[in-house]
Amino acid sequence: MFGDVRERIFARSWQFIGDTDMVKVAGAVHPFTLLEGYLDEPMVLTRDTSDKLHLLSNVCTHRGMQVVEGSGHERFLRCRYHGRRFGLDGCFQHMPEFELACDFPAASDNLSPVPFGNWSKLLFGAVQPDVALEDVIGPMKDRLGWLPLNEFFFDPSRSRDYMVRANWALYVDNYLEGFHIPFIHSSLNETLDYGNYTSEQFKWGNMQLGVSKGGEGCFKLPTDSPDCGKDISAYYYWLFPNTMLNFYPWGLSVNVLRPLAPDLTKISFLSYVWDSSRLSQGAGADLDRVEREDEQVVELVQRGVRSRFYDRGRFSPTREQNVHQFHRLLAAHLHGAS
Repeated sequence: MFGDVRERIFARSWQFIGDTDMVKVAGAVHPFTLLEGYLDEPMVLTRDTSDKLHLLSNVCTHRGMQVVEGSGHERFLRCRYHGRRFGLDGCFQHMPEFELACDFPAASDNLSPVPFGNWSKLLFGAVQPDVALEDVIGPMKDRLGWLPLNEFFFDPSRSRDYMVRANWALYVDNYLEGFHIPFIHSSLNETLDYGNYTSEQFKWGNMQLGVSKGGEGCFKLPTDSPDCGKDISAYYYWLFPNTMLNFYPWGLSVNVLRPLAPDLTKISFLSYVWDSSRLSQGAGADLDRVEREDEQVVELVQRGVRSRFYDRGRFSPTREQNVHQFHRLLAAHLHGAS
């Protein structure tokens, strides 16, 4: 089942890969592994001399060596194993000792292009996506397109990884409902108005709307926003299956889940700051505390669902619609009806 989930769900879904600042100028290259420890797909992001972005397989088409081994600036990509050379667009350029090879080079000698797309500076990639990226992120762009994402900057000092001893899907279950907030998150419950906590679903994800209880730490919304007049403290977006984009007045926290084992998940919190003066305000003020509280609960659930006395629980009709949606999407993909 763990392998089925990897190939039928994660290999066919869009994943957050970073931002355009990783390859800011022409000639920049940035190698990375997509969902290291699970998909383990070597890729490289490049910006060619025409200032065009490319996402490529970082596997040499000769013997499978990793081509780019570190970030930097290059005129071309060359595998140091046997000297095969590619352009920054992945096209084959040269290979020594192949003068006598028949029908060489062929299209298969180019580095494979990888599907990718962007919303402003935010980048997404996929191994073999089932749907277009716009179908996944479109509702989020429509709602928050007024945000100046190009002004957001990645802050490594506010970014960190968490290791959770639980299945990745249990972590998603927990994220997708505000039902537990009054019981688990006392500090967050003081900030958010639980009675006005609502959610909206779209085809490949959903959004939870955090309304401020005291009217502090809220967005300054444009007049054409459908939320204008509300004290919005947070927009919590989940994109199937494992990506969360949490927008706060100070900026954005991207949460990426990496399954490492059936009962072990790595969660990366990636912080993009827009207005540092608002970091201590509202729902996004103490993310580490909230994460540790969630982590403890999810790990206890992991132990509990293994019990011989547990079968399954009913969904709350008013508070767990998003969890139900997630389970339906999982079932559809695993049964080949995505």
